Amino acid sequence: MHMEQLAAHRAFLRKSQNPDGGWGYFPGKQSWLEPTAYAALALTSDPASSDHVRRAWNLVRSWQNADGGWRPSAVVTTSTWTTALAVTFGEAIGEHGPELDAGAGWLMASGGAESSTLNRVLRFLGVSAVEREVKYAGWPWRPGTSAWVEPTAHALTALKRYARRKPDRAIRGRIDSGERMLLSVRCSDGGWNYGSPRALDVELPSYAETTALALLGLGARAPADAMEHARRLKERRVSPLAQAWLRIALKEPAGAADLRHNDVLLAALEALDGGKL
Repeated sequence: MHMEQLAAHRAFLRKSQNPDGGWGYFPGKQSWLEPTAYAALALTSDPASSDHVRRAWNLVRSWQNADGGWRPSAVVTTSTWTTALAVTFGEAIGEHGPELDAGAGWLMASGGAESSTLNRVLRFLGVSAVEREVKYAGWPWRPGTSAWVEPTAHALTALKRYARRKPDRAIRGRIDSGERMLLSVRCSDGGWNYGSPRALDVELPSYAETTALALLGLGARAPADAMEHARRLKERRVSPLAQAWLRIALKEPAGAADLRHNDVLLAALEALDGGKL
């Protein structure tokens, strides 16, 4: 039954692909980079879908900006966190051209506003309003804003893939800083929320989806007790999206559920093998 469900998910993704080669968050909707990258990644191990994957990459490649970053869709002009998804996608399908070098360079130059030199000095002087540790640099959703768990996890995934092919001391250092940022914002219950483990001296709870993404970004550096926390979360009643991310973070095989929804991103994650990222 599992293979039938996986085949149904792949057929749904192929049928939902837009004429431009991308995917929207729902069938027939405008293409965005996030569902496009994950739908294509879910199809990379399916020989019948090679043309769908190639068309997806051609579209994604056309969305790269002159600064090396990627915009999240045809209608948004600014380079954002989706650059990480483009680099991960390109590396996964063996695209090793200058586009990925430029994308990795954009990620290397990006960082949360709280880790700026000014904020570090203010933290040293004891007058910073930022509660989290500022000496470690994560990644923001868009330039000029604060770093958060989710974009940091995606950037780490991308740079680690890129560094396998192009090892570099500076990239290793940037990865180390991002991993330390994630570890520094871990909640007291063992998981992660969006990036603020406490507020006004009150401990905040973690969430299943962000815990999964943090573990995915940390990879081999993920604490053993955090992995156990994720396994416990997976046994609870959490959202289907959180379940999919937890399975991927725990490196479990594709776990396609009954396709009772019309959600392209969810279908892609349910059909994505945990070892693919």
